Amino acid sequence: MAGESKLDKVLAEARDYKAKREKGYREQALKLYPWVCGRCTREFTHKNLSELTVHHRDHNHDNNPSDGSNWELLCLYCHDNEHSRFEELIRYGSTTEVKQDVATYNPFADLKAMMKK
Repeated sequence: MAGESKLDKVLAEARDYKAKREKGYREQALKLYPWVCGRCTREFTHKNLSELTVHHRDHNHDNNPSDGSNWELLCLYCHDNEHSRFEELIRYGSTTEVKQDVATYNPFADLKAMMKK
């Protein structure tokens, strides 16, 4: 029983450390970048901001420069896709990673103006 409480303590400390670390760089990234997914260009508000994640470009979660150069805001779906692609690259892939261009087209940018016509 003593071993279980020690394990629980270690796990709780690890969760606290991770949450504090994430809170720090997440808050910084949300201040630096517009609340838009860097891949699919989905826009976020306070209401759905929990679905916007901070992706580490080099996949090193301890590399958090204050200028945000290692961060990219991605929605949950694009973030999962990015990590799946990276895992496949590590497991099966080649020595070079294929970079996907950031989406720049927003088909709904002038929707309000188009609706008025």
